[in-house]
Amino acid sequence: MPNSKIIGGVLLIVGTSIGGGMLALPVCTAAAGITNSIIFLISCWMVMTIGALLVLEVNLRLPAGSNMISMAKSTLGLPGQIIAWVAYLLLLYTLLAAYISGGSDVFSDLLHKANVNIPNYLTAIIFTCLFSLIIYSGIRAVDYVNRGLMFGKLGIYLLLVLIISPYVNIKTLSGGKIAAISGSLMILIASFGFASIVPSLREYFKDDINSLRKVIIYGSLIPLICYILWEIVIMGVVSRDGNLGLIALMSSDHATSGLTDSLSNAVNSQWITGFFGLFTSICMITAFLGVSLGLFDFLADGLKLKKAGHQGKFTLALTFLPPLSIVLINPGIYLKAFSYAGICCVILLLLLPTIMAWRGRKADPQLRSIILVPGGNIILTIMGVIAVFLLILAIKG
Repeated sequence: MPNSKIIGGVLLIVGTSIGGGMLALPVCTAAAGITNSIIFLISCWMVMTIGALLVLEVNLRLPAGSNMISMAKSTLGLPGQIIAWVAYLLLLYTLLAAYISGGSDVFSDLLHKANVNIPNYLTAIIFTCLFSLIIYSGIRAVDYVNRGLMFGKLGIYLLLVLIISPYVNIKTLSGGKIAAISGSLMILIASFGFASIVPSLREYFKDDINSLRKVIIYGSLIPLICYILWEIVIMGVVSRDGNLGLIALMSSDHATSGLTDSLSNAVNSQWITGFFGLFTSICMITAFLGVSLGLFDFLADGLKLKKAGHQGKFTLALTFLPPLSIVLINPGIYLKAFSYAGICCVILLLLLPTIMAWRGRKADPQLRSIILVPGGNIILTIMGVIAVFLLILAIKG
C-alpha cells in the first residue's frame, strides 16, 4: 500500500477527530488538573481506538459499503438497527447544535470587536445560513473549502503551541481533583469519535487489514498528542480560578469567546489573541462543515430524498432547523451538547461494536484472521462493562 494513501487515511481520521471539541477540552478538564486530564485522555483514546478496531472487525465480515446501520441490522436485527439509527441521528444533531452554538459565539465576538452589535439569535441564524449554502452546493464545494481550512488549522495550531509555550507557568498547571473528571468524560469520549468513518476507510483501502490497522492507530495517536499539548499550553497559561479562569467558563454561555478573552488577558499579546481567534473560527467552520455534510447525506439516504431541487431544500431544512432551534432556545449549549454527543458515541461506537463483534465471532468462529482485538471474550466483556459504566455515570451526572 503506497505511503501517500496511508497518510491520506491518517489525515481523514485526524480531520474527523480534531474539531470544535478541542476548544472545549481545557475548559471542561480544568477542575481535574493537567495530570488527571492526561491520564484520562490516554484512557479514552485507548478505549475508543479499541472500539474503532471492533467496528472494522464487524465491517470486514460484511460486504464492502456496509455502514453502521446495516452492520447493526445484520448482527443484531431490527432492534439493533433502530438503536443505531437513533444514536447516529442524535450524535450528528447534538454535534451540529454544539458547532452552531460555538461558531455563532465566535462570530458574535468578531462582530463585537468590529463594533457591530447584533443579537445572539441573529448571529446564530446568519452563521447557519451562510455555511449551509456551502453544504447545499455539494461535496465538491465542501471539499475545496475544507481542504484549505484544514491546512490553515493545522498550521495555526502548531504556530500557537510554539508562541504560547514560553508563557506556560508550571505553578498554573499544579492542582486539580480527580473526582472533577467525571463531568468531562463524555466530552473526552466525543473528542475521539472518529470510528464512524471506519466503514468508508475499509472501502477506500480495499480490505487491506494491515494498512487499516496502521491508519486507525496512527490516525488516533496524532489527535491524542495534539490534545495533550493543547491542554498543557492552555492550562499552563490561563488560570483555573477567577472570573476569567477556566472553571468559570464551564458555566458560561460564551465558553469559546470567553476562552479567547481569558487567553488575551493572560498573555497580553495582540498577535497571540489574533491567531487564537482565527484558530477557533477555523475549528468551528471545519467541524460544522464535516458534521453538516454527514447529516445531510445521512438524511437524504435514509429518507430516499434527492440532494437538489425542492427535495434538496427540504433535506437542508431537516438538517439545520432542529439544531438551530435548540441553539436559539438555549444559546449556551456548546459544552452540554458535547456531553450529549459523548453519550451517543458510547452507544454507537463502543457498546454496539462490542456486542456486534461478540455476535459475529460466535456466529462464525472460523474467521480468526478478521479478529483485530486480541483477548477473546474477556476483552469484549471489559469493553462492554466500560461502556455501561460510562453510560450510568453520564445519566447520574
